[in-house]
Amino acid sequence: MASEGKIEIESKINAKLDQVWEHWTKPEHITKWNKASEDWLCPNAENDLKEGGKFKYRMESEDGKVGFDFAGTYKVVKEKEKLTYELEDGRNAEVTFSEEDGNVMIKETLDTEDQNPVDQQEQGWKSILESFKTYTEEQS
Repeated sequence: MASEGKIEIESKINAKLDQVWEHWTKPEHITKWNKASEDWLCPNAENDLKEGGKFKYRMESEDGKVGFDFAGTYKVVKEKEKLTYELEDGRNAEVTFSEEDGNVMIKETLDTEDQNPVDQQEQGWKSILESFKTYTEEQS
């Protein structure tokens, strides 16, 4: 749901919290799921998981013609519970993790940007979260 410059999405992951946290935060896993569609890649991920730590994920089209760095700084890191970060362009995001009936609920709240339609941004974020869900559940 998008409202007032924010996008809110969520997904229930059929996996243990330890595994979900590891897949969300470890570069060797991030590069496997961090894409909005099958014709995009995440060839490199760096993640200094601490308050004040930086992260940078390289996003590229499969043909290598288009790409960008998705980067920011962690503001809050509560292991297996919550991450907040600020992107290089000043937008903020929050990700929470909670166990529910043997599954993990991930909720993301993200500031929108003004270069793309909000519904397109929301769909992109949903697609990435769905890619994470698929990858993580296949590994459990």
